[in-house]
Amino acid sequence: MEAGKPSYVFDRGAEWEALSAFAGRPLPHAMLGVVSGRRRMGKTYLLRALVEQCGGFYFGATAGAEAESLRQFSSALAGHVGSPVPFAFATWHDAITYLFGLAAPGSGGRPFLVVIDEFPYLVKSSPELPSIIQREIDRYQAEESRMRLLLCGSAMSVMGGLLASSAPLRGRAQLELVVRPFGYRAAADFWGVADDPALAARLHAVVGGTPAYRRQFLADDVPASLADFDDWIRRTVLSPFSPLFREARYLLAEETDIRDTALYHSVLAAVAQGNRTRGGIAGYIGRKSVDISHPLNVLEDSHLLMRDADVFRAGKSQYRITEPLINFYEAVMRPAWAQLENGQAAEVWAQATERFAAQVAGPHFEGVCREYVLGPGRSLLSTSLGQIGGGVVTDPKARCQIEIDVAVVGPGSGGAKPSVSLLGEAKWGTVMGVKHLERLGRARDVLAGRGYDTARCALGCFSAAGFSDALRTEAERGGVLLIGLDELYGRTMPDPVLP
Repeated sequence: MEAGKPSYVFDRGAEWEALSAFAGRPLPHAMLGVVSGRRRMGKTYLLRALVEQCGGFYFGATAGAEAESLRQFSSALAGHVGSPVPFAFATWHDAITYLFGLAAPGSGGRPFLVVIDEFPYLVKSSPELPSIIQREIDRYQAEESRMRLLLCGSAMSVMGGLLASSAPLRGRAQLELVVRPFGYRAAADFWGVADDPALAARLHAVVGGTPAYRRQFLADDVPASLADFDDWIRRTVLSPFSPLFREARYLLAEETDIRDTALYHSVLAAVAQGNRTRGGIAGYIGRKSVDISHPLNVLEDSHLLMRDADVFRAGKSQYRITEPLINFYEAVMRPAWAQLENGQAAEVWAQATERFAAQVAGPHFEGVCREYVLGPGRSLLSTSLGQIGGGVVTDPKARCQIEIDVAVVGPGSGGAKPSVSLLGEAKWGTVMGVKHLERLGRARDVLAGRGYDTARCALGCFSAAGFSDALRTEAERGGVLLIGLDELYGRTMPDPVLP
């Protein structure tokens, strides 16, 4: 029986449904779940709420030597079962064996939920722990057990490796859940700025959808209006007295696989400066492409960097930073770190207006537009199928490349041509006009000449600054989507496009 989500847990409906279904599933054997996600996403908050609703045992590990960690676990487990004296397990083998014994069939009727949080801390000092858990899981697949074990952690590379290739727990998990940041609309609701899309878009470009930043870090210091945004930036993110000031550095330092943080910051800075290809990143930091393979892989495994495939050119891709605060740090803060530490936030921010627009807000806006098409905007198109991304269309006649920020491309199968249902361009600070539409139209013609089915391809103009009257007139003829901030945040609903 699934537990109802508490009212104090904001959003996270899908995550709660998956967790409560796992915790309450009435099967007669042990079950394993793995919950991961970058720090500050609210994993612990969510799991503690689950234990509170369902009952069970929660243990939050800390960094420490094996003997200390085992002693802490033993003490917590003794408290859970009501033992008057702490347990003194000699090894993790003894502790895990006892833990699974608590879920034996004769000890009660309903499933026994166990949450071990920050599991990577335990694995670091006791690498054999996954193998010990695997042995008990396998044992209680054959024997009856009420065990519902959730392993949780923030070190993405470690958590991802728990179920990979030849890892001991490979094939043993019935749940693998990644707790991600809030989407841009949910984040606006969480910060209480959904009624001001211009403010919501700027705020999301800086702090993204990380829930801890509002309450734990800033004690509910929210910009009161768009006019207050600049002052909010100066008194929070750019203030050396604010917890957010060094947060981007800490996010990188906390990843266990990152050793040379200077190199990784250089890679991220290269991407923030607009060098998004492997060759561009290598050239920016003065290395050969082969020399940056490892840091790129580590940053991808840590979910700090993502590689987006070009939907029109096989084998081509570009990198982007997934954490907005890191992108803001690399583009705005790191180049002026000495001045910021000296309390010159006002001067730094005054000089960073163009950089913020070009390197932070602009690229972030493109991602928000793709998220819109992936979610509420899908109903506007002629089909809900297809890959959403961006890419480059090469125009051989004009000898130029047309960058497409938002595209929906369907794969060809059974002899059918690959189809394109949307070609879009996104502009943060530019009022879009007919020329933008003509460029998209030219890209559609080029793709049609290359064998794509473009018969029902809509053209989309996404702008945070608005649209010219001439473009609006063109849009009224049909086949064109005009999506501004009001549409992105659901304050206005555009008409479906059915060319």
